Amino acid sequence: MNSKALDLRNQGWRQQTVSPSLPEVYGTLSVPQSATFFRKLFAFAGPGFLVAVGYMDPGNWATDLAGGARYNYTLLSVIMLSNFMAILLQTLAIKLGVATDRDLAQACRDHFSRPVSFALWIAAEVAIAACDLAEVIGSAIALNLLFHIPLIWGVCLTALDVLLILFLQQKGFRFLEALVLSLIGVISVCFGLEILFSQPTLAGLAYGFFVPSPQIVHDPGMLYIAIGILGATVMPHNLYLHSAIVQTRNFERTPEGKREAIRFSTIDSTVALTIALFVNAAILVVSAATFFRNGYNQVAEIHDAYKLLSPLLGVTGASTVFALALLASGQNSTLTGTLAGQVVMEGFLNIRLRPWLRRLITRSLAIVPAVLVTAFWGERGTSNLLVLSQVILSMQLSFAVFPLVMFTSDRHKMGEFVNARWLKSLSWFTALLIAALNAWLLVQVTRG
Repeated sequence: MNSKALDLRNQGWRQQTVSPSLPEVYGTLSVPQSATFFRKLFAFAGPGFLVAVGYMDPGNWATDLAGGARYNYTLLSVIMLSNFMAILLQTLAIKLGVATDRDLAQACRDHFSRPVSFALWIAAEVAIAACDLAEVIGSAIALNLLFHIPLIWGVCLTALDVLLILFLQQKGFRFLEALVLSLIGVISVCFGLEILFSQPTLAGLAYGFFVPSPQIVHDPGMLYIAIGILGATVMPHNLYLHSAIVQTRNFERTPEGKREAIRFSTIDSTVALTIALFVNAAILVVSAATFFRNGYNQVAEIHDAYKLLSPLLGVTGASTVFALALLASGQNSTLTGTLAGQVVMEGFLNIRLRPWLRRLITRSLAIVPAVLVTAFWGERGTSNLLVLSQVILSMQLSFAVFPLVMFTSDRHKMGEFVNARWLKSLSWFTALLIAALNAWLLVQVTRG
């Protein structure tokens, strides 16, 4: 990187940053300069799918299952609204990473004072540990459902995925993206089959998606689940992760090259998050078409859903397909959680740990409480812990969203890539709405 590029990169920041995000993979994936639209799109495709797995992780399943079982298709409009928010915020993360060559963690370190940066780092680490906790529990439940492995042993077995992470990191970033995309394919096929098995009504689907019900505001129970869906959809660690991994592409670091990178990366992200919308909606649709239709309105536990699917649908393999999707979801999310942890630690503290050590620390923080709760309280305890992990994520979210919106709305930092006035207004409205909804959710959970 020449001195002129460094000057432009450090313009508008209180502290200068020279080293890029994830230096071992920074700019390692080539982008053809003279190629067709689809060849370039393929070159940029991948990061959006790594991020999308956070929007279909086991932590979202409980709210989607409960929403469908209790309120039929009514909350589909909430899932779609949540997805639009996610697309907006991930686009801002792309712009920050491409325009400034900084990930969100680095940007916070280079803008805020050291005490503020340290506090934000602690909050981000807590959020990643909470997310990892949901993935541990989800994978353990799936192993229990598929192979009858006791929950406590399933929790311990999830620690072995560190070996898979290390193997993939040695093979290259494209291998990691390929595995994640394959697992997303498994999840999508599984829920495609579940929708065929459950045979939902098309009129009900259309009405649920495009006609928001006033009842959502007036029914406290429905409003609670709706806010749970909104609060658990946008994952804070995804904002840190996305702003870093878009820099793995070796595009030209010129204004024209950056514009192209933002355009293709945004398409990649939007397509991937649309698939995540399908998966989240499918969980709710299957729950509505199976449980609400048959009068099982109180189904919110993953174990209960597994036990009831096959008998109610009359399809022998329906429960197995459901559990397989859960296992793929948990393992997929844990892959991206590792990368997010690396980005956060390197970005905020400017220090690096060996990947296996970083993974061991994060996974230990998740496994210890999961083992204790499973040992003392069993299935019901793991379900409550799953909900708690989402509340912790909700508490941290605004600490990532507000800096992101602030940085991308600052012309001194972004230059010509600064948010347009309409985008700035929409971004601040979204940030304030998410903060208000998550605060309300936290108050309700605390009261409960």
